[in-house]
Amino acid sequence: MAGSDASRSIPCGLRFAFYGRVSTEDHQDRETSRAWQLLRAQALAAGHGRVVAEYFDVGHSRTVPWARRPEAAALVAAMADPDRGFDAIVIGSSERAFYGNQFSAMAPLFEHFGVALWVPELGGVVDPKVAGQEELMILLGILSKREVARTRIRVRGAMTVQTRDQGRYLGGRPPYGYRLVDAGPHPNRAFARRGLRIQRLDVDPECGRIVSWIFAQRLARHSVARITRALNDGGIPCPSAADPDRNPHRPGQRWTLTTVRATLANPRYTGRQVWNRQRTDHDLVDPDNTSLGQRDVMRWNAPEDWVISSKPAHPALVSEADFITAQSIRAPRETAPGHTYQLSGLLYCGLCDRRMESHWARCRPAYRCRHGHSSAAPRDSSSPRNSYVREDEIVPHLPALLVRMCEGGPSPSPEEALEYLRAEEVSLIFDADARTMTAATTGGERVAIG
Repeated sequence: MAGSDASRSIPCGLRFAFYGRVSTEDHQDRETSRAWQLLRAQALAAGHGRVVAEYFDVGHSRTVPWARRPEAAALVAAMADPDRGFDAIVIGSSERAFYGNQFSAMAPLFEHFGVALWVPELGGVVDPKVAGQEELMILLGILSKREVARTRIRVRGAMTVQTRDQGRYLGGRPPYGYRLVDAGPHPNRAFARRGLRIQRLDVDPECGRIVSWIFAQRLARHSVARITRALNDGGIPCPSAADPDRNPHRPGQRWTLTTVRATLANPRYTGRQVWNRQRTDHDLVDPDNTSLGQRDVMRWNAPEDWVISSKPAHPALVSEADFITAQSIRAPRETAPGHTYQLSGLLYCGLCDRRMESHWARCRPAYRCRHGHSSAAPRDSSSPRNSYVREDEIVPHLPALLVRMCEGGPSPSPEEALEYLRAEEVSLIFDADARTMTAATTGGERVAIG
């Protein structure tokens, strides 16, 4: 073929740099994958030279551009060195090296640095002067992309059926309150002959009762903060502390509001298997430089996109009726009808720089900052006291503050001052100790409100 003719015109004794890649390290033997790719590359280079350098990426998807694969990036950097120790690059599999339009992005670099690329699919060197070769490389990248898409469709389809119809446990960390137990031989006969077995969820005797207690407290209309505080006061280990081996990335110090909310919102506690609560989106790393490719971002799916088993798959820790009831519960709260906050979103704490939260105090709008503290945990004795200020202590002083900001002029009304601050996006910083208010501007104008 044309690629072979082009390769015969190249002098013998070429020094080749080998590039290969394996992404699913957990499911493939790294050494075996490297060995067969290198063997194929050496067979291609035989008679023309020898492999003198190796660059092999492990654990990086083919969808990641070369610039973000460590070994590929090192190879590109070596190409730019005039004293590099190789003359050409040889790969063992084009679909392991290029995905989509990656070859089109890399080809100018190969040409610029005078480094030839050898691929098995062409039987030799890629010669851009030979008609059809560059188009074939682009096609191979498209086929590589298609392979990923086909695999994704097959896997998602299989996981949907296994969850919905079989209620199978599909891996991952078991939810707090459950443990994994043996569920028999693997349904795939080839895997079963190798001794592989599947698992299912069963109630953890220690943590399962904690989950049931959390739901019971919520059904009694206790707030999430109160439940969290009770767990911490009782010295109950949080999920990451109860199972540190599966949660090495979490500190495991205490229960948080987020942890309790996630427990109450997990439908797997009803005994049903659930899959597809989360998805992986592929966002551009830099919209102004699409050559950098995409990054994986985890996002929550809407409940209507979840896949739920048609029948119970493991013991339940809460009934389905109680679970649905718990989702609609809101802790009782005293409210004043018709109240509004004129300074909402404008006021910041001068001590910790947090935005002050609105609250109704003695039938009047007011603002407070708890400096990051919540009722889910006891207050540290060294923590500063909460900062409080009423709205009617601030609004009357806004005209004077605006006059200082504008360096004179007629005094506006409080309403006009508020409208100006919102239109210009000027924040107000409240100092609870000095009882002063400062505009977050270059001049830092300040007025006393005490």
